[in-house]
Amino acid sequence: MKTILVPTDFSPSANNAAAYAFEMAKVTKADIKLCHALKVPAESIYAAQVAWPLEDISHLTEGAEAEMKFLTLHIEQNSPSQHSGFKPGVDHSIGVGDTVDYIRNVVSDDHISLVVMGMSGANLFSRFLLGSVSRELISKADFPLLLIPKNYVYKPIKKIAFATDLHHEDINTINALAGLASYFNAELLISHVEGTHDAEKKQVKEFLTEVTTRTQYNKIYFRAVKMDKVTDGLEWLSAHGQIDMLVMTHRKDAFLTQSHCEKLVSETHVPLMVLPNKNMCLII
Repeated sequence: MKTILVPTDFSPSANNAAAYAFEMAKVTKADIKLCHALKVPAESIYAAQVAWPLEDISHLTEGAEAEMKFLTLHIEQNSPSQHSGFKPGVDHSIGVGDTVDYIRNVVSDDHISLVVMGMSGANLFSRFLLGSVSRELISKADFPLLLIPKNYVYKPIKKIAFATDLHHEDINTINALAGLASYFNAELLISHVEGTHDAEKKQVKEFLTEVTTRTQYNKIYFRAVKMDKVTDGLEWLSAHGQIDMLVMTHRKDAFLTQSHCEKLVSETHVPLMVLPNKNMCLII
């Protein structure tokens, strides 16, 4: 059984991401696992600035367990009617320590297919913490990461856009995305931010020929976005492309750098999936 992991700090943004993941799991017939990493007050860099209650780990864990139960009931009871009668199972885990390390360990131990999390938290402290986690995961993750904008309400996924720099490894990624799109019978839009050079046009043609040859999905389309800057083109696609999800691959020294990803995290209007720099055989 496939499993979607949802890290949470119990903020409204994180709860919204959990609700999105639950709806997605109904369509893809996956289970949900919620996770939360406790940060011991005495070890926190904010300990001198925040009036932490004098609670031990046991009490903190009890509080987190109660929050987990409430969140589970919330996403189950507030979900629309079941898709094809399938109801995802919802499990959870609570650990102690660094949030990013804990998420990565859960992904590895439980063979997680996809991590879904909110882009911002409920308040200044929560927003900074969860935002820093998102940025670090983008940099370190070797698994698909789906970031949900605050207050974005799930709707049936009809069009997924994949931003490509025409790298040959993107063919494998497109194949994996076609599998994801097929669950929703969605269009898969291959998008490239390009200039007007003839050599680039030739490269586009050769890339699309290879996609057509190797990918067995009949709802793949291509759209060129003519912008001078990559990030500007992707922001335009997010806002005006009538898409339900934007997907990109994070390659440190290439097309989509850490700075590109971070800017899109703050600017995108739709869920943003960031894939690691490796061949993807499975997304969900």
